[in-house]
Amino acid sequence: MSNFNLLLVKNSQIEGECILLRPVSFNDAEDMFEYTSDEETTRFLYSPHKDLEQTQSMIANYFVKEPIGKYAIVLKDSNKMIGAIEFRVDDWNKSRDLGFTLNRKYWGNGYMTEAGKLILELAFKELGLERVHAAHGVINGASGKVLLRLGMQREGTLRKSEIIKGVLADSAYYSILKDEYLNAGKKEQ
Repeated sequence: MSNFNLLLVKNSQIEGECILLRPVSFNDAEDMFEYTSDEETTRFLYSPHKDLEQTQSMIANYFVKEPIGKYAIVLKDSNKMIGAIEFRVDDWNKSRDLGFTLNRKYWGNGYMTEAGKLILELAFKELGLERVHAAHGVINGASGKVLLRLGMQREGTLRKSEIIKGVLADSAYYSILKDEYLNAGKKEQ
């Protein structure tokens, strides 16, 4: 096992300009329920949560049980948790899979792009990874736009590769390589 987990624990809180990434806690249940119970926010992921207990169960069994690489997206000015971003490592090829959810009330404000940029900086500058990849259901074009803003390139489509609300769906795959990330950073300077 590599030191990826150790480095992720050391970087369990990451501060951006408007947001803070930190581990999801049980105290986030009400903020999380606000978006997990919203049909529009969850339509490409899972059925909306029917009650707070369902969200509490998800926090306990998914976020708290194995917290490494899973972050709450928190607004710095109000301390409100508005979404989650996760980062799962594949040790064997120095690669990471990126996934995210954002409360619909906060779409279009650049928060997910900021969170993604913080994760990419962690991936390439702290962890020394070679590649970060992500996927979304092809019917979810908004997620694709976020990935493109992060400098990712669309690699293709995997047909019927994921289950969304009990139905097999096609997934669009994206990635960014370390060299592409570092070169894009040089162009911005």
